Amino acid sequence: MTNDRSESPQSHPKPGGPRRRLPWLVAATVAVVGVVAVGAYVLTAGSDDAGEAHDFAPSADNPDPSLAIKGIVTVDYGPADHVQAPQRVAYDQSPPFGGAHDQYWASCTGIVYPDAIRTENAVHSLEHGAVWVTYDPDRLSADDITALAAYVEGEPYTLMSPYPGLGSAVSLQSWGHQLRLDDVHDQRIADFLTALRQNPNTYPEPGATCSTVRGGFDPADPPPFDPSAPGTDAVPVDGN
Repeated sequence: MTNDRSESPQSHPKPGGPRRRLPWLVAATVAVVGVVAVGAYVLTAGSDDAGEAHDFAPSADNPDPSLAIKGIVTVDYGPADHVQAPQRVAYDQSPPFGGAHDQYWASCTGIVYPDAIRTENAVHSLEHGAVWVTYDPDRLSADDITALAAYVEGEPYTLMSPYPGLGSAVSLQSWGHQLRLDDVHDQRIADFLTALRQNPNTYPEPGATCSTVRGGFDPADPPPFDPSAPGTDAVPVDGN
């Protein structure tokens, strides 16, 4: 009785004889190699991104990783004096990112302010370790503003507000640090936040709160931005 599963004499070519080509096997092999290569690229790219993000986290060996961010500007501001509204400060930067400031800080618990706020209050928030995200309302679309707000909404020690006449699309401020950008999708926004938000090595008052103080700054009705130049009675930025 013949076994139907037995191999046919033609199953194996004789040595030196013609070999049957298996195009489907070649194609499958190429496809598998391609998938593996793509997978390796994706994993590698993801690892690189994670590595870059990790590089901007403060550590004992690298207390201020923001110094490696292209375009960062730094100024050495020490702990500064307080003023009382409506007293102005003659800031040396716009937006300011250090120096004398109002006695009350702007609430910085992940709030996106729809209107520009008083700079003297925002600078006090920076003294507490917050990052202040500002943008020029004439340079960004509604979609751009929404994308930028996603970095801030609900994030502790962060606040965002428009800043008329900014001179760039976006500007990020932490105490003694500033970064100006033209694209709300720029990776450096995340790098700046990772490096400087509540980085205890870069601001004067670690542990200070960003919550609202009763009788102080009202986030529902914040003091408005004053675009005019400070008068001769303005307090110098160093408070002296």
